Amino acid sequence: MERMLHTPDGVRDSYGEELRRKKKVMRSIDDLFDRYGYDPIDTPSIEFFDVFSKEVGTTASRELYKFFDRDGNTLVLRPDFTPSVARAAAMYFSEEERPLRFYYEGNTFINSHEYQGRLKESTQMGVELLGENSVEADAEIIALTVESLKTAGLNEFQVSIGHVDFFKALVADTNLTDDQIEEIRSLISSKNFFGVETLLDNLNMCDARKRALVSLPQLFGDAEVLEAARELAINERAQASLERLEGIYALLKEKGMEDYVSFDFGALSKYRYYTGIIFQAFAYGSGEAVAKGGRYDTLLGYFGKDDAAVGVGISIDLLMNCLRRKR
Repeated sequence: MERMLHTPDGVRDSYGEELRRKKKVMRSIDDLFDRYGYDPIDTPSIEFFDVFSKEVGTTASRELYKFFDRDGNTLVLRPDFTPSVARAAAMYFSEEERPLRFYYEGNTFINSHEYQGRLKESTQMGVELLGENSVEADAEIIALTVESLKTAGLNEFQVSIGHVDFFKALVADTNLTDDQIEEIRSLISSKNFFGVETLLDNLNMCDARKRALVSLPQLFGDAEVLEAARELAINERAQASLERLEGIYALLKEKGMEDYVSFDFGALSKYRYYTGIIFQAFAYGSGEAVAKGGRYDTLLGYFGKDDAAVGVGISIDLLMNCLRRKR
């Protein structure tokens, strides 16, 4: 039998100067999280399947690495830190004074055919701010994202911010089925303007909603986009989400971060636990987001403790790729 000396697809060894640089970047981000008043938390790489079930709204079951313990329980390798931190917070900190601030670092594991040529095991760092549903909390997380990337050594990047409730407001109180809503969401998320238009032409919907939904894939850019979105905010729910984004922008502008911020009303994450703002950070030279985050005010309730929450995860491996291209 031939001895296997290479790694499986999607994982790799790291050593020497490459690993030294990675650890140095991670230490600098750790220090930043500490200065912001976040406490470290370490959750296990192995969790029960229910922590990442369909009801939670996280990674699809087919993309999980699943196996069984000796008692027959289904276990998974952690694909996403946020549900793990939410579970731990509900278990150990239900009576603690709010807000709670945690930061984490470790590896995540995603088994997907869509990750061809990409890592299936990757290093992630991030923060979670629990127990505060305020525009200030949203702005804090985005500001921390900007400072983290700058601390790591990036200077050409954009944090693109959206709000899931804007889309939800446009499809609420309609006769659309869940499958139709999912198809619209997918088309908007992929910026398929013509696909959205074609689909909506065959649906019974008022012209104002159709016009708003067709506009979403193209509704991205600097702060002027917020004004354009106001014309499409057809109900109070959509208006409230827009006002939230305006408030976040005002706070970030006070911090001098407006050049790092843009808006995208067509950004709709595959993670269904997001309830408010969502955002992604894109760096020069990379087509993938080096950081992703948002607000998830219903997730902790799944683990028995209703609480507001917002956070961000930074892909350290993608970040290091961007830093190498910069040199």
